[in-house]
Order: sequence, then C-alpha cells, then structure tokens
Amino acid sequence: MIAFVESLSQQSPLFLASFAAYAAMAAAYALVALDKGGKLLRITASLLALTGFCLTTALIAQRWIEAGRPPFKSLYESLILFTWCTTFLHLAVERFYRIAWFGFLSAGFLVVVHGYAALKSDADIVNLPAALQSIWFVPHVVVYFFGYAGVFFAFSAAMLHLWRPDTQLHLRIAKGGTATMTYAGFMHKTILFAFVLLTVGLVMGSVWAKAAWGDYWVWDPKESWALVSWLVFVIYLHLRSTRGFSERQGAWLTVAGSAAIAFTYLGMHLLPTAEASAHVYQ
Repeated sequence: MIAFVESLSQQSPLFLASFAAYAAMAAAYALVALDKGGKLLRITASLLALTGFCLTTALIAQRWIEAGRPPFKSLYESLILFTWCTTFLHLAVERFYRIAWFGFLSAGFLVVVHGYAALKSDADIVNLPAALQSIWFVPHVVVYFFGYAGVFFAFSAAMLHLWRPDTQLHLRIAKGGTATMTYAGFMHKTILFAFVLLTVGLVMGSVWAKAAWGDYWVWDPKESWALVSWLVFVIYLHLRSTRGFSERQGAWLTVAGSAAIAFTYLGMHLLPTAEASAHVYQ
C-alpha cells in the first residue's frame, strides 16, 4: 500500500485526476448497484465516467506530445490505453443497456487497471524500435485493445450469468421503447464484437509481420498466444451452434477465453521464450 501511494504521488496531475474520477465513479456505481440514489446518482456516475474518459484522452495526448510518438509502447502506456478503450465501451453500454452491475464492475476494473499502471516501473519515455515504426502500429494496437475491452465485458456478463442466470435486462431501443435480454445474450453480443476486432488485429499483425520480417507468421510467443486466445472464442462460436450446448457452458468458455487473453497481455514475460519476442510487455 505504501509503494502504491508513493507511485501515485509521482504521477502527473492528469493521471491523478483521471484516477480520482474512476474511484469516484466506482463508489457511485456501487450505490447504483445496491439500488441507492435513484436516477440522479446514475446520471452522476455516468458523468464521472465521461470525465474519466476525457481526462484519460488528455493524458494520452500529453504523453503523445512528450514522447513524439504514439504512446502505446510500454506496459504503462498500454494500461492507459486499455483504460481509455474500456471507458469508451462502458459509455456505449451505459447508453444502450440499463445494467447497474456492469457499471460497478467496469468502474472497479478501471480503478484496478489505472492503479496498476501507477505501479509500473516503465513509465519513462523510450524510443520505438525500428520494427514498431510502422503505419500498422497504431491501428493494430488500438483495434486489439478495443477487442480486449470487449472481452472484459463478455467476461463480466459471463460471471453475472453464472451468478444470476435468469435475470432479465432492460435495453433501450428506438423511439423510447425497451426490450429484454439475459446476461448470456449480452455476453454473446460482446463476444461477437470482440471476436471481430481480435480477428482484424490478427490479420493486421500478419501483414505487419510480412513487412517487418518478411513472413506473415514467425511464431513469436505473443503471436502464438494471440492465436490460442482467438481459437478459444472460435470454439465457443462453433459449439454455440450445436445441439445441447448450454448458456452455462458458454459462460465457462468465455471465462477460459478471457483468461487466455489476460495471459496473452500480461503473462508473456513468464515464458522462457519471452526474450526472443519483439513485443512482450516486461
């Protein structure tokens, strides 16, 4: 705890302001999830999310100007980007779905990710290696992190389904009407969204690898695990169309796919081949 406070004290004012916004957002959504405060508190929580998003946008822009390059190279920078992408999707979910528990879970997740960024020792600005100085760098990374953010919401829906499988969600539709959906239904929608982005990210990475190293696939450990995590969701989509496949099984497959994504993002440095990778976050 002392190390965290010390690390937090060394961050920029924009980082501290965005972290404070997410912490306040988490507190507000906790009360919303407990059905406290009514409509006014829900609006306040949404405004805090929007504030955090704007502050994180400014933080990324500031880092971009200071570094003179897209600020997506280090683990610290990628965590800030992950926060930004997740907040953006949270605002979209908040706009179209009335799911109080999602607000609480995403707010808590944002506090954890942003706080973890403060603890990282790679906050110093470093130059991009030659292999990353490509037009594919920004779209590849941003598409993947939106996919990761989508996987987080799918994971949240899977856990909520395992907890309350019969819960009916109320969705906003055109002309002020509403429709209903289960957590499993929302989970499937977010998996489709994330799967498309993960697929596009894989294709972009292959094209980039061809330009940088002369081959579409070089079996880099990050590439291999990106493929593994993608295949888990391929299995989910295939099995979902088969007879006898249950929503509970789908939820557990989603949890497994989310774990694979988390390892792909944060666990690569544990592999003995990590040093051979050109893009493993240390």
